[in-house]
Amino acid sequence: MAKKNRFRILDMIGNTPLVRLDSIAAEVPGIELYAKAEFTNPSGSVKDRAAKAIILDGLRSGKLAEGKTILDATSGNTGIAFAMIGAALRHPVTLYLPQNASPERKRMIQSLGARIVETDPLESSDGAFLAARAAADANPEACFFPDQYNNPANARAHYQTTGVEIWEQTKRAVTHFVAILGTSGTFTGVARRLKRFNPAIKTLAVQPDSPFHGIEGTKHMASTIRPGILDESLIDATLLVSTEAAFAMTRRLARDEGLYVGPSAGANVSAALALARTLPPGARIVTILCDGGARYTSAEFWEIA
Repeated sequence: MAKKNRFRILDMIGNTPLVRLDSIAAEVPGIELYAKAEFTNPSGSVKDRAAKAIILDGLRSGKLAEGKTILDATSGNTGIAFAMIGAALRHPVTLYLPQNASPERKRMIQSLGARIVETDPLESSDGAFLAARAAADANPEACFFPDQYNNPANARAHYQTTGVEIWEQTKRAVTHFVAILGTSGTFTGVARRLKRFNPAIKTLAVQPDSPFHGIEGTKHMASTIRPGILDESLIDATLLVSTEAAFAMTRRLARDEGLYVGPSAGANVSAALALARTLPPGARIVTILCDGGARYTSAEFWEIA
């Protein structure tokens, strides 16, 4: 396959639909609630955008040279995106992730040819990050360490694409943006872009309400290593979401809106709905459907009536 053809998978990333959540918004008359369907990206999550930007930046800078292994920490979604891109570009990929990551995510990563190193589940994503950084430091000539939590290309991807898409898809009428924090790249990049378009837009960060939560891929910032790319000056307010509320909204999105998504998407919509209850008519809230529900089919929360 020609090298040019290998990059075609990257051309499929972005320009995702903006879905109006009419069933859920029926509880808040006069308020419009929208969500970016990021699960329609080729590897199935919002993380395709950051992975693309990081890999292209590595290639341009020469840090990702031919034969080097892409090595990073992940809770799953960025790892799947790196594995997809690594397979297309013929770069080996090694990913450090907590042992309790969903089995579906692990199978996807391995199916794409990447190697997994499991880390202590009690240390969560922090343990995976520290282990990956140590491995990269031990053999810097053989690997490219994207360091997604501290790589400016992560947030820049959303500044250059996601934020612009939201602005255009809402016909410049978005009033509030809501996004849960993981690496914080989505929130930081989109918030920075939207505030540049219109400083009056309110940008709200979402976090789990406890260090001991079950919302995969997200961070309770007070109890974890803070990502270097998080720009707290962009946070107009923080919304806390319980694991139970995130799970309940995830089930509701499937059954009431026909959107089969993961629990971080449920957390985002739960937070957006809570915000909507405090706003006057005319508000237009946009949030993110981070990934698809197929990578959580073994999760027990689907079984609750």
